[in-house]
Amino acid sequence: MFGTTELLIVLGIVVLLFGASRLPQIGGGLGKAISNFRRGGKNPDEITDDAGKKDDPAAKTEKTAAKKDGPA
Repeated sequence: MFGTTELLIVLGIVVLLFGASRLPQIGGGLGKAISNFRRGGKNPDEITDDAGKKDDPAAKTEKTAAKKDGPA
């Protein structure tokens, strides 16, 4: 397993690559990904339903274009 020295070296490399200001964003994104993964393992249909309900910018532009063209 990893020891303290190895973890400090990895953390130092991450700080050099991404910068200290980006670390909270990376940590938040990683935390959300892990929680979604766990939730998806318990109930995969829930994740699929949530993804379908989110607003998709591409879908909005298609709906807007369809409204402008009028009914077929």
